[in-house]
Amino acid sequence: MTAMPVPEAASALHSALRIALALAAVAAAVLALGCGTGHPREIAARELAEAQTFPYYRVYWVGPSFQGHPLAAADGLRGYIDKIGDSVYYGDCVQSKGIFGGGSCLLPLQVTTVLYRLHSNSTLGPQHNILVRGVPATVYDEGRSIEIYSGRVAIDIFSDTYAHALSAAQQLLPLNAPGSSVGDLPAPVYCPGLAGALGGALAHTMASLPGHACQQAAAQLAYSASLDG
Repeated sequence: MTAMPVPEAASALHSALRIALALAAVAAAVLALGCGTGHPREIAARELAEAQTFPYYRVYWVGPSFQGHPLAAADGLRGYIDKIGDSVYYGDCVQSKGIFGGGSCLLPLQVTTVLYRLHSNSTLGPQHNILVRGVPATVYDEGRSIEIYSGRVAIDIFSDTYAHALSAAQQLLPLNAPGSSVGDLPAPVYCPGLAGALGGALAHTMASLPGHACQQAAAQLAYSASLDG
């Protein structure tokens, strides 16, 4: 099942803005975590509690630590920007590889949850589509990033290796709602704008989304095309 495309210029602008905002959030987190000083401050109970009571939608994390790296920071309601979403950050920022090519470091894991807005993934560059925990997902950034589609949100995993990113995806659970890291994630209620090939299992999943979301998207596209003549 083919996802509903959007105009190329609008799609490119949206994707560029989303990536730029995510990078800005990472840079801010790096500074907050004291990157280059060796170890971050311990996350304050108040900061974690604020994230655990975030009211707008489910925010995902992988628990108090990841691959031996502690939870170092968590966003909450204060300073929330809907286009960026809410994030949790793991690691002590002692790795040498820089986010922008030097000086700073790459967190071993950041998980960002954001309300999904319809967009085409074609602007993400080289990518491939997979199933993760029973829902569609896109792997990009040479495997270091995975965007997972669930419920009303997209869950963006930014890591240092594909193995770490995939491991984090398998451990996701809600931070501010009951839930488990075992079993499938809730199916998306929208049709993700996947680009590229779909395997048989993924195509079946896309065709079986709640409310026949992808069939409805295709019908709306066909209707719009008929109006354009």
